[in-house]
Amino acid sequence: MEVLGKHLYAQSLFIGEDYMIRVARYVFLALNFVLASVLGILLGLIRPFHPSNSRLCARFYGFLGLPIIGIDVESSGLENFPKGKPFIVVANHQSNWDLYVVGSVVPERTVSLGKKSLKWAPLFGQLYWLAGNILIDRGNPKKAMEAMEITKRALIESNTNIWFFAEGTRNRGKNMLPFKKGAFVTAINAGVPIVRVCTSAYLDGFSMGKLNNGTAKIRVLPEIETKDLSMNDINKLMAHCHESMLEVINELNSPVIEGSAASTN
Repeated sequence: MEVLGKHLYAQSLFIGEDYMIRVARYVFLALNFVLASVLGILLGLIRPFHPSNSRLCARFYGFLGLPIIGIDVESSGLENFPKGKPFIVVANHQSNWDLYVVGSVVPERTVSLGKKSLKWAPLFGQLYWLAGNILIDRGNPKKAMEAMEITKRALIESNTNIWFFAEGTRNRGKNMLPFKKGAFVTAINAGVPIVRVCTSAYLDGFSMGKLNNGTAKIRVLPEIETKDLSMNDINKLMAHCHESMLEVINELNSPVIEGSAASTN
């Protein structure tokens, strides 16, 4: 009975510590959200709809957000972002924490696509709109076609890059979901290259009750040209991007295994 009592007491201390870490994190995240949102809105009011606002706003959220959730970011291949010409980014999407994690590598003059209704979300919606991101009505096919022309003009006439989470939804850190066609149709329609951004499965073992949630590894792959492609090439292009990204993500997820295998050869 004495041993059982000690075990239960130790377990209660652990649960209490876990609870306190969670509570503290949520409090600090709420404060960080308000602070970053206010800074982002002020930036948007000073230079509304500037294509680099989105990048800076992501930095505002992630600067304190990453230490709060206990994730480090290790990036490579940033030199593969093209210079002096617009491009489409295709990235895997794991969770809402991508705002902090992947936001740390967003290049200059890069915006994203969002639902039109997002503009009315308190603080973040106004920031997202003023940051120059493109808002579309996904439930209206006619509006969706108009959005395609808006994105094409943004790419070509405004020299703006567009970031797509090509799965269309969060994969919760599991293997990538099938890609939607939007990013690839946009790239071919505008004749701009695609840059693949791969992020390791940082949700594996993630807990708001842990102080250290490890390292998210991000790798930017070389661009894929689309100027000589037609709409008949979309499925092949999608398959190539999906397969190559999944291969790199699996590699990022298992560096220890690869290292130990190499040492035994």
